[in-house]
Parts: sequence; C-alpha cells; structure tokens
Amino acid sequence: MKKIEWPEKTKGLLLLLLLLFVTAAFLLKEEPAYTLTTEEAREPEALGAFDAEADGTGSEAAETISLLTEEELKQLKKEALEAAEYCRELYKDIRATERESEGENNTFLLTREQQTAITARLGELGLVSAADNINMVNYEKVEDFYAAYQEGKDALVTIFYVDPEGGMSALTFVYRKSGLQMQFTAIGWDKGGNPEIMGSGTNNLKEMKLTGKGYLIYTNEEVVAHGNLREYFRVKPLSGECRKLTETYVSGLSYVDYKLLVTDWNSSNVEEILTPSLFEDLYRIYYGENVKPERDRIPADIYEEVMTACLPVTPEQLRQHCGYDEGSRSYPYEKILPRQHPPFGEVVDYTRNADGTITLIVDGVWPDYNSDCAFTNRLLVQPQKDGSFRYLSNSIEEKELKIPVSD
Repeated sequence: MKKIEWPEKTKGLLLLLLLLFVTAAFLLKEEPAYTLTTEEAREPEALGAFDAEADGTGSEAAETISLLTEEELKQLKKEALEAAEYCRELYKDIRATERESEGENNTFLLTREQQTAITARLGELGLVSAADNINMVNYEKVEDFYAAYQEGKDALVTIFYVDPEGGMSALTFVYRKSGLQMQFTAIGWDKGGNPEIMGSGTNNLKEMKLTGKGYLIYTNEEVVAHGNLREYFRVKPLSGECRKLTETYVSGLSYVDYKLLVTDWNSSNVEEILTPSLFEDLYRIYYGENVKPERDRIPADIYEEVMTACLPVTPEQLRQHCGYDEGSRSYPYEKILPRQHPPFGEVVDYTRNADGTITLIVDGVWPDYNSDCAFTNRLLVQPQKDGSFRYLSNSIEEKELKIPVSD
C-alpha cells in the first residue's frame, strides 16, 4: 500500500480566511487585494460574520466590533508578521509548483517535516503553534486561557496555524467584558519571499468548550450556507504511535457512507457490511490513489483484489452481495458524495496481539456535536509483510452520541 495524505479538517484554514476576506470585499463593492488560487477544499469551513481587511486597508462598514483596541489589533498584525519573518528561512525549501510568469496559480505544499520544523520554530518564540497531524506546541497556554474563560476572567491567546499550502494564520481568541471573539490574521508570501498580511477580521463566538481529551471546539455566532457551526483544534498532545496508527488504519474511513465502522461484524457476518459504496475508500487505502471507474463499472479482477485483500471475504461472497454482472465481468461503481461535518475516528489506545494482529481502540470525534468521544470502536486489523493490511472485525459502543445510521 502507498502512503497517502488524507485531507484534514484544518487543511483549508488559510483558504477559509482568504475566502472570508473576498466575501467581505465583494459585499462592500471593493476589489480584493489578491487572487484566490487554491482549487480544492474537501470540507467547507465556517464563514461567520467577519469584519475583513487586506494589507491594513480598513473598511468603515464593519459589521463586527472587535473587543480589542485599535492599538491591540495593530500589535497582533505586527506580531504575526514578526513570527512569519522568524520562520522565513524554513519556507525557502517549500516544494512549490513552478510559478507562471505573472505569478498565477501559485500552489505551495509543505511536507510534514517542514510543518513540524515551522511549528517548533514558532514555539521557540513562546508562541502556540499547530498544524495538521502534529501536536500543538505550547498548548498549555490554551488551557490557561480556557481556565480563565471558565472563571469569567478577561483573557486572550493566539494560535498560529501552519497551513500545508504554504501560508500561516494567527487566530486570537479573546474573552473580554463577557464577550467571546476570534480575531484572525492571514499571512502569505510575496514574490520576493517576504511575509505579508493577506487578510484579517473578527468573528463573534457563541460558546467554547475544551473537551476531556483536549479538543478546543468553538461555536460561531453566525454561519453562512454550507459553513461549519463549530470549528476545532486538538490542544492536548496525542501519542506518536496513536497518531501513526490513526493515519495508517483509520484515516479515510467513514462513519456515514457505509457500515464498516458502525456495525458489529467479523468473518462470520461480514456480508452485512458489503455494499458498493465501501469499495471507493478501500481502493484508495489499498492503492494510494483515487479509483478510475470505466463507465461507472469496476472490472471484477480489480474489485475482488481490493476487497479480498482488505476484508475477510471471498469472491463468491462479493459476487452475491455487491452487484456482480457476469456479462461484463464487473461490479457497479458507487461514488461517495461529500457529507458536511461527519465524525472521524482517532486511535486512543491499542494492543499488539501475539498473533500479529492489532486491536485498535478508536474514538469517534464529532465536533459539530461538541463531542470528542461520540462512540468507541474496537477495530481488529492484520498487517501484512508487504505493507498492506486487512480489517478483520469491528465492534462499536455508544458513548456520548447515538451511532450514525448508514444508508
């Protein structure tokens, strides 16, 4: 199996902030100061009622009044630029696509190692920093902020998010005078490699919760169509082994598109989870790339290779339950349509068994319902010498929420 990078919730955070600015500029009949180039955002982010600016040019039509003073807002921008400047040399090795002569369609891709190095560098300044699949640096400051918020004391904390697409965002959470807000500053890079402010703004928050496992989940006061009600950061660290097991065996599996994670099953009743929608994710996990159907059909040899490698099933079982067509020697392809705000699994414990299998304890995290343990799975996997693996069984237990019902 090839190693694949699964899209994360926060991957499009810089894109979100830039979109917020574009939306505000459009509403104010102003021209945006940049061109949005990112083409993919698998999970739409929340678009709240932001007062957006670009490059320090303000707007008199602000809808949201910041709890911070003008001087404090200027200081936040100054600190964000200084933080980016401190990391400038680490961005020199960005694996960027070739730039067009006019600077169009510039796309940056940071490796995991680069993101780790940047978050560590920011941490040297005493800043809180975070990135996808990397433990938050100086996370204790977020815990201190939340404790003050719980006690009704004025407080603020800034989280620097290192975007995998090459930008950086400073998100300042403010609790003052019984009001709760998030102030953002989006940082990009000009053609000369210098940091510049791409946008900034303020969003009112309705509530905030730091869960037992350490997820900071905050609720936007206003959300536009297709936006998220709640956003989140993982604050408390997750062990390196649990993170690795999550990425290898759990990331990319769905709780809502098929029954693999929401049904108790093993080799004796595996037929209960056999549906055409299961193939797409298993193919991606097995081959490390997206499936390419032929006229909405999958050749039987490919379908059966993937399914028998990933599950304790036989070709005969597949042909009986998955719509096999003898005439074309193929199976139907059922494309998985994106769903808003589904839960995702996270390995929190594991046991390496004597027979070489691994029992994974997986908590279902569902931020839109304020839960870091909606339900818990015991997922048994069997690693193979060639790097592939097979899911052998699953059981699931309701915890904070009801188990999703798969179509």
